Amino acid sequence: MDAKDSGARYADAHMHLQAPGLFDRADEVLARCAEAGIGFMVVNGTREEDWEKVAVLARAFPGRVLPSFGLHPWHVNDASEDWRERLVGYLDVMPAGVGEVGLDRWIPGNDPERQEEAFRFQIRLAAAREVPLSIHCLRAWGMMRDVLSSERLPECGFLLHSYGGSAELLPDFARLGGYFSFPGSYLEARKSERRAVLRAIPGERVLVETDAPDMPLPQDLRRFHLEGSANHPGNLAVVYEEAAKVRGESLEGFTARVGENFSRLFGGLAKRAG
Repeated sequence: MDAKDSGARYADAHMHLQAPGLFDRADEVLARCAEAGIGFMVVNGTREEDWEKVAVLARAFPGRVLPSFGLHPWHVNDASEDWRERLVGYLDVMPAGVGEVGLDRWIPGNDPERQEEAFRFQIRLAAAREVPLSIHCLRAWGMMRDVLSSERLPECGFLLHSYGGSAELLPDFARLGGYFSFPGSYLEARKSERRAVLRAIPGERVLVETDAPDMPLPQDLRRFHLEGSANHPGNLAVVYEEAAKVRGESLEGFTARVGENFSRLFGGLAKRAG
């Protein structure tokens, strides 16, 4: 199975269907997504407590949900002593990416050394298995470049989700195999700098995401609403439309290009799942 053969127009490079408010309504949510032309969605686990929910969703919705398991930097300090073994166990039972993982200097009480150790372990896990790596980064872009430059990375590449780095860093990350996803929250009026970076992303490296349910679209752009959640995954189509406008591209051309990019990064995972 290939991402381009899913029968749908759009693919969500990063979201959290296992989150409260979405998991218990997954059938309804995915039905709305199908109406909006959304096929694949990469569902990212962030901590031990939600890995099983991601696995349940992947089994329930084969050909729609592409699972990814990882320990997010926000949860490194709370992880169990055997989290590495547990993570490997989930990767052993089904085709999956590694994520959401990364570095974060923004959160209070962050432990850079502990974050880096967990991040490097998960990079090596993805590289050894040749699966996509989905990365979170806040206020640690120089450190992120240094860490990625010093490790062997999966040949298919890695995703810097909701890319918040500078345009100047794009070539460095792209040379390492990076892709960059644009979320709907960057369509807010005050985030013009993020949209300028979107225009600078190489065409062969751009992807689109919702990061649902946590990252909201501007109110006037929302087509789908879900009580208790900031964003509905069905709004992905709007993000595609608005991102194409920001880049000055036709929706058809932009969608086709993003589909090719998604297939290069996540298509191998989709084939294994099929």
